[in-house]
Amino acid sequence: SAPNMSGESRFFTSRSGITPGAGRERASAVHSGRMAKLRTDLPDARFTPRFAGISTFCRYPRLQDVKEGNLPVDWALYGVPFDGGVTYRSGTRFGPRAIRDASQYAKPYHIEHDVNLVEALSIADAGDSPVQPYDCEENARTVAAFAKGLGDPTHTKLFAIGGDHSIALPNIRATWERRGKPKKGLALLHFDSHVDTLDKFLGEKYGHASPFIRAIEEGLIDPTRMLTVGVKGPLNTKTDLDYAKERGVTLLTYGRWRAEGDAPIREFIERLGDDEAYLSYDIDVVDPAFAPGTGTPSMGGLTSAEALHLLRMLKGANIVGADLVEVLPDRDVAQITSLLAAQVIVEILALDAVRRKR
Repeated sequence: SAPNMSGESRFFTSRSGITPGAGRERASAVHSGRMAKLRTDLPDARFTPRFAGISTFCRYPRLQDVKEGNLPVDWALYGVPFDGGVTYRSGTRFGPRAIRDASQYAKPYHIEHDVNLVEALSIADAGDSPVQPYDCEENARTVAAFAKGLGDPTHTKLFAIGGDHSIALPNIRATWERRGKPKKGLALLHFDSHVDTLDKFLGEKYGHASPFIRAIEEGLIDPTRMLTVGVKGPLNTKTDLDYAKERGVTLLTYGRWRAEGDAPIREFIERLGDDEAYLSYDIDVVDPAFAPGTGTPSMGGLTSAEALHLLRMLKGANIVGADLVEVLPDRDVAQITSLLAAQVIVEILALDAVRRKR
């Protein structure tokens, strides 16, 4: 597990088994029915402030600390500190650490969806995957093997937090296997300034420009049920989008969204119905004014408010796995990219939580 994830003192039950006063009062309220039972134990910020304790994603418990009554976990979040696949700025290997730190201010109740994540879902931080920093293809095998061992393979959904976009491929592999290896592959909901279907870059076929061409080739993703939101220019060549277009990918460029609004997203989600979908979120879909901490910044993109709105438009989708990638802390300003990334995590989990309320 990651070195910044040890310690139990910030959870309600102490090592001795004696519950501190605040936690005891809270536990009593739960048992008396005055509060809903939580499926994810969180430190109470009124007694254990958010600036205290050891950082985990959104203050969720470590996987090994989840109480028996909350097993199996619904979502295992894990970091992938790998950036060997980048084509421009490096440093996203420090993304998981920065997002953990920024996510201490994440909160569980979602106003728009009217759902409390920790009441609806059992969520845990599963630490960081081992990585192979000098070999993209070997790294994909290493991360997939790690992910396959997290939680209950028949139940737990996987959320990979990178790292560069090459880490999407191993998490998709592990998710596809957990979903019973569907012959037609998974649907894909993809937010990005780039399509990421380049065959290779400087000879590298498993870098961050190529996760989805590899996933399509391996049968993990069905391109006719793939929606890519936020793509914008300038591009290297006019043919950059040809692979996606020829295989039926639905491209909702930023310009098209500005012209047509949310209708293409609503129509796509309606068409998916209950089909199982994987969600991949590259933070560079957001304009660098709002997310400067990324490796391949693309001007003229979404505001942070627009980014959250578009995620909420996915309500009803059957999300079975996810990743969040390309946060580069060294280029960030006042943590605004990491803070946004933390909220994106909450938004994606909320989509699953609200679907369970149906």
